[in-house]
Amino acid sequence: MNPPAKNIRLGKGLGALLGEYVDDTPRAELQLINVEMIGPNPQQPRKAFSDEELAELAQSIEENGLLQPLLLRPAPKLIGRYELVTGERRLRAVRKLGWTEVPAVTREVDDDTLLVLALVENLQREALNPLEEAEGYQTLMDEHGLSHEGIGRSVGKSRSTVANMVRLLQLPGSVRAHLAAGSLTIGHARALLALNDQGNMVELARKAIAEGWSVREMESHAGVDSAKKTKKSKSHPSRPRDPVARALEENLREVLATKASVRLRRGGSGVIEVPFRNHEDFERVFLLITGREASEVLS
Repeated sequence: MNPPAKNIRLGKGLGALLGEYVDDTPRAELQLINVEMIGPNPQQPRKAFSDEELAELAQSIEENGLLQPLLLRPAPKLIGRYELVTGERRLRAVRKLGWTEVPAVTREVDDDTLLVLALVENLQREALNPLEEAEGYQTLMDEHGLSHEGIGRSVGKSRSTVANMVRLLQLPGSVRAHLAAGSLTIGHARALLALNDQGNMVELARKAIAEGWSVREMESHAGVDSAKKTKKSKSHPSRPRDPVARALEENLREVLATKASVRLRRGGSGVIEVPFRNHEDFERVFLLITGREASEVLS
């Protein structure tokens, strides 16, 4: 079954998203490609696809036509075959409809760009769970040698955002599963990363889910022991925190994803403390503060 003629109307959504790869694509460059000749994107960061969402998309395509072409690249070493660059959901949807051909644009895309484009498409559509996003960034680092800053430029995120997302991969497997499933939020996960023991992370995550903790409650349980904190407050009543110091401290904690503290003294001096958990965490914090890898400074 081929797509009806009306279904080859194409919008410019991906053009705005992917720039030179499909923007203002002349109609002459569009091809009808046999869906059996299209293989998956080997760098696809998204692992889970909702059957309900795919059914809704298939219905929309059936009623309104395919408004955006697939973006493909020639499959390496396989003449006449293609690999998907972007458009995984659309390809799955038209297969559900029984289409044998689909409108597509082909481009020469290298492996680095292949993953970046797939990440950008999913990020723009908020289609990735936090772990899929973090794993995509880690792949760009491990297999393609990109830095946090380079990844940030590629996907439109700040360097600190990329670094903090990658840190999520340090969580124990069961906690990562809860995060991927949506039982825990990124805020919960960041609070857990303040702990040094993975067993404690697992136990605290279990309690948070069972008791429905907010992020602030998770931060409280992951921080100073409440009994010690209560005892200390009774013995040494603390003065109200300076609102400026508190605001600066909260901003530092958000940017650095660690329990940084700011203490202001009379006369305008003060102390900033930035704790780290291990050597890898130190390198992460150092990069966020200086913009340079620690190894670059020491070499």
